[in-house]
Amino acid sequence: MAKASARHILVASREACEDLKTRIEAGADFTEIARQHSKCPSGRQGGGLGSFGPGQMVKEFDEVVFTGEVGKVLGPVQTQFGYHLIEITSRTE
Repeated sequence: MAKASARHILVASREACEDLKTRIEAGADFTEIARQHSKCPSGRQGGGLGSFGPGQMVKEFDEVVFTGEVGKVLGPVQTQFGYHLIEITSRTE
């Protein structure tokens, strides 16, 4: 069964998400941005979500994590919780 590890940043608006993505792509530290801006409790740990399998996260999140490029900051991804930036840190098939 496929497994992935990822970290994310959750914010309320697409604009905030795009702004944070630009900052990370320009060299800002993902972990620090997550600690400062993420609305998810995982933000306190730099956005780390640990390891999980398909179906353990909401559908939109799952689709990105199990098809997106590992190591790249992906998003904004909209879910019922808000807008996410997602970095897949590892994935096995």
